[in-house]
Amino acid sequence: MKLHYDVQYTPRFEKNSWEQLKQFTDARIALGRTGGSLPTRPLLEFQLAHAQAKDAVLKPLDLDILSQQLQQQQISFVQVSSCALNKDIYLKRPDLGRELSESSRQMLQTMQAEQQPYDVLIVAGDGLSARAIEDNAVSFIAKLQEACVQQGWRVAPVVIATGSRVALGDEIAQILQAKMLVMLIGERPGLSSPDSMGIYYTWQAKKGCHDAMRNCISNVRPAGLDEVTAVQRLLALMRKSEQLQLSGVDLKDEHEMLIGQGQAQLPHGIF
Repeated sequence: MKLHYDVQYTPRFEKNSWEQLKQFTDARIALGRTGGSLPTRPLLEFQLAHAQAKDAVLKPLDLDILSQQLQQQQISFVQVSSCALNKDIYLKRPDLGRELSESSRQMLQTMQAEQQPYDVLIVAGDGLSARAIEDNAVSFIAKLQEACVQQGWRVAPVVIATGSRVALGDEIAQILQAKMLVMLIGERPGLSSPDSMGIYYTWQAKKGCHDAMRNCISNVRPAGLDEVTAVQRLLALMRKSEQLQLSGVDLKDEHEMLIGQGQAQLPHGIF
């Protein structure tokens, strides 16, 4: 007697149901497999991303390039440094990244002795990704400064800080007597975001401020939060902060984005 088996054919390679989600994220999904391992291309891409993240942390801020970019935009600036004099110290001693070097402190004190208090101070610090500042800071600063001037705020010269942690901006703002501190800093690199810039906003910052007193806007970069949207959100926070005389956990980001032609637009009259 001959037996008949009804065998259904199953294709060896099926389309991954996660494939369609890749267009919405840089996360590593739907990578495929070769046996029990990753295919060669995703493996090499992972190794490249890991190397880029390490480079972003270890690379020193290129002050010459940043200075040229600021000069081209006709943005006045000064340079300061923390007590973390190199990357090795910076990574091992976070506390030193929150303290101004003595020479920087004296320079800022001399500078303030000849000026009236400022409304807005912008500090750009290398943080954990100098690349983020080199790639994103100058264009963002130009837009923010123009918006602040149109608000009638007195803007201090930009401060470029090396070896900086977020809290370094507090002491700078205290010395320059600035009501509103905008701290731009390179964020800890992810495996798909070595160029991510963070924004920390503090009302009447002074040495000893804690994180609950700050507002944060994160992931400012071409593949993340675009700079126009970031300026719009920050400006809304600053207006509300000036009205309430505070920042941090008591200051909520309730701003509704203006959408036009698929992209966020700054309110009419800002530029």
